[in-house]
Amino acid sequence: MKTLKLIVLIAILLAPALLMAQPPDPPGGGSPPCGPPFGPACIPIDGGIGFLIAAGVALGGKKAYDMARSKSK
Repeated sequence: MKTLKLIVLIAILLAPALLMAQPPDPPGGGSPPCGPPFGPACIPIDGGIGFLIAAGVALGGKKAYDMARSKSK
């Protein structure tokens, strides 16, 4: 039983080092992500916000429809 606990402890301690998603950056950083300082944004924020608004409108419409149906009964 002691050896099992030791093996589990070693696995827990080594897991973060073995499961890294990407290697560390080289020293000195790198090029800026989007052109010169204060350049245009590289991340398309509009698409995600559009989907979020569409989901909110759909949910609000369903709730309003359900509320109207329950009042008519």
